[in-house]
Amino acid sequence: MKNHVIDFEIYGDDMQFVSVELDPQETVIAEAGSLMMMDDGIHMETIFGDATSETGLMGKLFSAGKRVLTGESLFMTAFTNQASGKKHVSFASPYPGKIIPMDLSQYHGKIICQKDSFLAAAKGVAVGIEFQRKIGAGFFGGEGFIMQKLEGDGMAFVHAGGTIFKKDLAPGELLRVDTGCLVAMTSSVDYNIELVKGVKTALFGGEGLFFATLRGPGTVWVQSLPFSRLASRVFAAAPRRGGSKDEGSIAKGLFDIFNGD
Repeated sequence: MKNHVIDFEIYGDDMQFVSVELDPQETVIAEAGSLMMMDDGIHMETIFGDATSETGLMGKLFSAGKRVLTGESLFMTAFTNQASGKKHVSFASPYPGKIIPMDLSQYHGKIICQKDSFLAAAKGVAVGIEFQRKIGAGFFGGEGFIMQKLEGDGMAFVHAGGTIFKKDLAPGELLRVDTGCLVAMTSSVDYNIELVKGVKTALFGGEGLFFATLRGPGTVWVQSLPFSRLASRVFAAAPRRGGSKDEGSIAKGLFDIFNGD
């Protein structure tokens, strides 16, 4: 299925959104819940899977089932311009970070990405699953045994946390990355998991027991702030149940000391 050709513009810095311009009868697909706003004349429809060439009940169920394995919803949403002129629909980032536009035709029609990074794409882009070839990468990689793959020749939008670093790896060049910081890679990159060397480093280094090894040739995208890291910091700083609303303040600490708490 040939992808729809869409124009777009990304707004913002740390909390970005992408505005997609649709010609009459053009369609963009997106994860449920990512819509920010849309013009009058845009028709919204909930669909199974990703609206690619899967036909028949079994084909649609298989397409939707692949999404369940990556932890996503059974459904996606398709936005079609049913007006006579150009219309716009916008999708927002779920947390602070950057939106990465990817023209799949420039990456041999396939990108492998972490399972929760997909935001939206032109109709015709297939959103499936990528089974890692090495079992160790599945059991110990921060992204699990199954990662998403985006296939087609159209535009797709991926979201990641913090600042995004894009690196082109030469043939044989090796890059070690924290497993949670890996966002996406081209299909030519060899991906594996490596144990941190040294018992003290593994136990007290604070970086986890494993990291991803990425060997070129190919392109990789790395994020500076994985959502899991952000969530753990927020959780650690949140007041515990039963604590007062001023818990953690200097005055509260001094009060507890002088009262023998």
